[in-house]
Amino acid sequence: MCWSFAIVNGQLAEIFWEREEGKLSPHGHAYVKRSEYRTKQEQRYIDKDIEKYRFVYRKGEYKSS
Repeated sequence: MCWSFAIVNGQLAEIFWEREEGKLSPHGHAYVKRSEYRTKQEQRYIDKDIEKYRFVYRKGEYKSS
């Protein structure tokens, strides 16, 4: 299992990925605050990841937005 930052339902979150049938799919998420990550490198990771990953989570399913 791996993780990255994403926007889930309009909030910053860490999203956890699981490999299923050779493809990564979202498995879960946890909302976080940007202020928890203080280094410049962590801030760059956040900026880079949220450009790619935006999801809506409803009824146990993730959908790209």
